[in-house]
Formats: sequence, structure tokens, C-alpha cells
Amino acid sequence: MMNNHHYTGLINKYRNRLPVDDKTRIISLNEGNTPLIQLKNLPNRLGWEHEIFCKFEGLNPTGSFKDRGMTMAVTKAVESGAQAIICASTGNTSAAAAAYAARAGIKSFVLIPEGKIALGKLSQAMMHGATVIQIKGNFDDGMRLVQELSSTMPLNLVNSINPYRLQGQKTIAFEVIEALGDAPDYHVMPVGNAGNISAHWIGYSESAGQQCGSCNLCDGQCAFNDDVISTKRPTLVGYQASGAAPFLRNEMVDSPETIATAIRIGHPVSWDLAWAAQKESTGWFEECTDEEILQAQKLLAESEGI
Repeated sequence: MMNNHHYTGLINKYRNRLPVDDKTRIISLNEGNTPLIQLKNLPNRLGWEHEIFCKFEGLNPTGSFKDRGMTMAVTKAVESGAQAIICASTGNTSAAAAAYAARAGIKSFVLIPEGKIALGKLSQAMMHGATVIQIKGNFDDGMRLVQELSSTMPLNLVNSINPYRLQGQKTIAFEVIEALGDAPDYHVMPVGNAGNISAHWIGYSESAGQQCGSCNLCDGQCAFNDDVISTKRPTLVGYQASGAAPFLRNEMVDSPETIATAIRIGHPVSWDLAWAAQKESTGWFEECTDEEILQAQKLLAESEGI
């Protein structure tokens, strides 16, 4: 038998700050609780004087932060009586959805765009028993199709348009604050469908006891901002690939292109929520080329072992 101090996932840890109750059956793979690693060598190498930390979300069960959102989305799907979930994905979401559906004992369906997907993540989804359907078109086409299918069939949609996804992902902010003792000055992250930057702002706002406009669950009337654990909120900076940068262009992109499959999205479903997060945090969006993405990936690995 496990002792009372054994970590059992983010919902159990943050139960009083999430939309669950004592009767809710929690679907978890012990996600979350990932390390916040201070970068020691890279700042010196680049001449930076600031303290830089990396939240290593690759240590979640299926290898991405999507597990945080999926534990909540699938938990609430099961609570509603759903027997199947569906998502559009180029990789990470499909792996997480399939794994948590398997854990819950329900079916999962994944729509993937033709080509240009993360094959490793797709193989994860298939190993977890997902029914994978390839469509003609890109991720945005798949997103439109799963919205249509979930509105007409008994399928629970678990892309980040699902408000419970953001509720799970907001816990990254909780963990960052716990590790640092307060919110950071800046939080920088990649932006694709824009659910994660929106979720971070929810988490940081609740932790500071402030309302925010990036929540798609409560319309700004947050029920979870009584537990104040920080004195401030950070400035959020979102990075997009140059070929898939609707926030930089301030308009949707019909044919996004980038090697970064997870953010090859031209019509982000959390468009309004992300703009609210950017404006309220006095943050901004930046872009980088595919070459810069590859260089940064290599630089982080060879400088810090991450």
C-alpha cells in the first residue's frame, strides 16, 4: 500500500483549485510535478545576467505538458458518462489522449493531417489503442472536422477548446510559483493552438487572487482565486515559428509551415484567450525561423543536458 506522501497526480494535489469534487473519479498517470531546472551554463555562454529556469515538461507520462490538460479533460469526460473521446493532432495531443483514454477504459479517436506529423507521437497513440484517421488537409482542417463530429456524435472533444484542458494546464504556473517562492518576472513559451499561454495566465492570475480574461470556463468570474500564493503576475512572451505565426501577423494563416509540428497551426482555437493573456500581462509575441529553432534545441542540449 502506498503511503500518504506518495505523489498521485496533479488533480489530487490541487483538488481545491480544480473543478472536481469528492465523488469525481480521477483519471491520472501521476502527471505533473516536473522539475524547474535553473540553467547554469547557457546564460554565461550568451552573456545573460538574469536567472533563467526551464520547466521540463518532457518528463510527463507521454512526454509533454498535454498530459496535464488530458488528466482533467478525460476525468470530466468520464464524469459526464462519455464512452469515447476525439481530438485532432500532429503528435503530442494524440499520445496524451490515447494514453488517458486507455487508463479510463474508454475509446479514443485521433484525426491526423496528411503527412507532416510527429511519427513517434503517432506510434504512441496507436500503441495505446487509439483509432487513427488520416485526413486530407492540415491540423486546422482536422480541428474543424472534430468540432463538427463531436457536435453530432457521442464523442467528447479533448482539444484545448475544451475548457478542462486549460484547467489542468494552469497547474504549471502553480508549480513554478512553488519552486521560486513567487511568480517569475517573465515566462516565455511556444504558441500553437494557444491553449497553453492562456492556461498559464489563468494559473498565475488565480495564484495572485486576480481575475483574468483568458479562462474559457468561468468567463472571468473565477471560483479558484481565493488561495493566494504569489504577490505578482509575470509578463508572458509567446514564440511562434515564422511560417506559422498568426499572432505576429494579427490574422489567421491558411497554410502554416514549420518543422515544429506541435505549433504548425494557423487558426488557433484559443485566439481570443491568448490575446487577453498577452494584453493583461503586458506581454508580446515573437517569431523565430526553423533554423533558429534547431539551433536553440541543439544549444540547450549541449549546454545544459536538457
